[in-house]
Amino acid sequence: MSAVANGYLGRQATRVDDIDGRFDPWLLGCCIVLACMGVVMVGSAAVAGAGMDVGPWYFLSRHVMFLAGGIVLAGLLMRTELKFIEQHSRLLLLACFVVLLAVFLPGIGKSVNGARRWLNLGISSFQAVEAVKLLYIVWLASYLKRYNEDVAAKWPAMLKPVGVVGALVVLLLLQPDFGSSVLLLGITTCMLLLGGAPIRRIIPPLLLLVPALVALVVFEPYRMRRVTSFMDPWQDQLGAGYQLSNALMAIGRGEWFGVGLGASVQKLSYLPEAHTDFIFSVIAEELGFAGVCLVVGLYVLLAGRALWLGLKCVEMKRHFGGYCAFGIALWMALQSLVSIGVNLGLLPTKGLTLPLISSGGSSVLMTCAALGLLLRVSYEYERAARQVAKLRGVGTGAPIGTPPATSQPPVPAEASARGTSRLRQRVEPSLGSREVVDAIATLRRQR
Repeated sequence: MSAVANGYLGRQATRVDDIDGRFDPWLLGCCIVLACMGVVMVGSAAVAGAGMDVGPWYFLSRHVMFLAGGIVLAGLLMRTELKFIEQHSRLLLLACFVVLLAVFLPGIGKSVNGARRWLNLGISSFQAVEAVKLLYIVWLASYLKRYNEDVAAKWPAMLKPVGVVGALVVLLLLQPDFGSSVLLLGITTCMLLLGGAPIRRIIPPLLLLVPALVALVVFEPYRMRRVTSFMDPWQDQLGAGYQLSNALMAIGRGEWFGVGLGASVQKLSYLPEAHTDFIFSVIAEELGFAGVCLVVGLYVLLAGRALWLGLKCVEMKRHFGGYCAFGIALWMALQSLVSIGVNLGLLPTKGLTLPLISSGGSSVLMTCAALGLLLRVSYEYERAARQVAKLRGVGTGAPIGTPPATSQPPVPAEASARGTSRLRQRVEPSLGSREVVDAIATLRRQR
């Protein structure tokens, strides 16, 4: 390539690399509104702490502290290149098994209400599965990128993540944590479908899995009680149906516009876990049907925008970022669906928090981290789209790498052909058009 063309490419590389992305304003705004609503509603439900010998502001102060830590984690991930995260995806999978096994170690694991799900960190406890959700999604996104074609065509490539999630589920059931197990299985199934696995290959493992899950419910008395009480909570209103019946009473009292912020009666030691698992019922009672629609709408916007972002990334050949967006969208959508469904009596009672709204240190921390990663995906997608637009606009439609005649001396045809040939030899599979991909790869190396 001639000196003139080299000089032009060097200047163009500087201009292209100076282009920054931006964080998706819809995702960012949705996260901020949900976090603010969580602070307000936890503060409203925190008055129940007075009856638990912890003070009326204990839950609120704890929630704000973990939310601040989650914002720090989100900020770190928002500034971390996806390429760096992808390079360490295998270590993240190893970390999943390490933290799930650590809960069984004396002195490290902590048992609460008969379940051994927490890690004792000294100043606080941490629920291991919350970290596993994010770490596993990142690993699965990396795997689907590396074996995208094999997953769609070969059984072994598709069954490997099925085996991995099966091993994780076994460890979760030993704790036991049935709800998180089902959540991970749902995320895996949907991500495999979005990753190209044909549905005819997904159905056989599901046919084997469903009877096993049903057996786990039928042969475990407390799980079976939850199913029977969910179908008719009023039959045993003061026993197995106590939580759901009080949740339904709270929702019924809310009517169209609620009884007013802070005016809930059910949260006053009637509704168990009013600040965590059943905070949606408090929202329904205090803000009414309008508040319920607002919350549901925010989660629909969050999940829908994340799925749209994942689709755009995949179209631009940024598969890792796209699959991460898919996984986080599925996580937020499925967990919020289960939590809201439990409060409304549509699903059996299960201890899953409402993302960003429920009080819960581990959940708040890792939800913020996941959304920080999602925002990073949006930043890199926007940056790549702007770089593509910049390069396509060079020279008013002239071939990539040809300097405009108005600003630079013309490049000989032979030199231009050699430059185009060299550009096409380098491909970065993260953008769409091959010529644009090759140009960006070369321009960055020329800098």
